[in-house]
Amino acid sequence: MATKSRAPKRKLPWYLRPFKWLLWFVIASVVWVLIYAVVPPPVTVTMLTDGNGITKDWTSLSNIDRNMVGAAIAAEDGKFCSHDGFDREAIEQALERNAKGKKLRGGSTISQQTAKNVFLWQGSGWTRYVRKVPEIWFTFLIEKLWGKRRIMEVYLNVAETGLGTYGVEAGAQRYFKHGAGKLSTSEAARIAAILPLPKKREAISPSGFTRRYGNSIRARIGVVKRDGLDSCIYK
Repeated sequence: MATKSRAPKRKLPWYLRPFKWLLWFVIASVVWVLIYAVVPPPVTVTMLTDGNGITKDWTSLSNIDRNMVGAAIAAEDGKFCSHDGFDREAIEQALERNAKGKKLRGGSTISQQTAKNVFLWQGSGWTRYVRKVPEIWFTFLIEKLWGKRRIMEVYLNVAETGLGTYGVEAGAQRYFKHGAGKLSTSEAARIAAILPLPKKREAISPSGFTRRYGNSIRARIGVVKRDGLDSCIYK
């Protein structure tokens, strides 16, 4: 009895393949974000490419002093609890500043920084522009699937706080010889002050701009609490 030959499998037209790849990316990214909604990110691209090694110690937000949360909001993103992941006013100001030829500045929120730190890569020049589209996508996802408290928790655990040091727990141990659960306003402000340039700034005996910036952050921690700028985390 003759066997029936199988019909050749039809290939997807070349012009539809990008949509197939995009669909797989969307599915994979959503699953990835959902996993990290409950599982601590084990490592990031930044950590893997750090020639100084990796020192980190995941700590739940409930074990991180509120002063550190206030310092992060005061230093990095005063509208953290009120925006949807993107501070449009800050973005517009950054674009205006950059258009005038002044030093390039972004308008990145804590949510955007978390998306970049966890799922993407660092870098400047043309690579930052390549990164922007997926950064927007991952920021949207973590805002919708994680919520503010989880975003802050992950941010404070993956942010670089010194040479080969990641997270505020490891940073607190490095600089102050105790955990992040008991940070004074001054200590929290010093850690927040070095976040933009952790390889070049020191939290111990800071001088010049870092010292002044840290003092400014320390003063604003009280404003964060007074005005409820951390209300999405502390009900």
